[in-house]
Amino acid sequence: GNFIVMPRVVLFEPEIPPNTGNVARTCAATETELHLVEPLGFEISDRTLKRAGLDYWPFVQLRRHSNWAQFYEQQQLQGGRLIGLSRHASDSYLDFPFLDSDWLLFGRETSGLPPLPRSACDHLLRVPLACKNVRSLNLSVAVAVVLFEALRQIKKPLQHSDP
Repeated sequence: GNFIVMPRVVLFEPEIPPNTGNVARTCAATETELHLVEPLGFEISDRTLKRAGLDYWPFVQLRRHSNWAQFYEQQQLQGGRLIGLSRHASDSYLDFPFLDSDWLLFGRETSGLPPLPRSACDHLLRVPLACKNVRSLNLSVAVAVVLFEALRQIKKPLQHSDP
């Protein structure tokens, strides 16, 4: 196969099926690998997951990892920077130069990235929000904005654009 290096999306122990379904759909649309670090808060076969991803699941390059240690070992073997998204980070994703070998790591919906994965990251970034009363964006929205910014910078051609 042709191995085009591209950013990869990693969800750490996601909890809410429709969010993962929506992320899977975004990953299918952009031909981005999706890595899920277990345990998940749901079954992959979950109806709500399938509904959110609609009929796109066959087009998702899905990789499952049984735990954090197993994922981290794989990530280190393959190389590339681990970029964690955290509301506790001080740097905005908008000011960050992404590379095509980056791994974009997103934490749990309720608690974000715990200390261990956070400390493993090469960089921590946040999505800046104007309203202080809103703690964070929905996970699937955060993945989409960060992934599309990374792809925009890398200039990965998204070939099939409808008029």
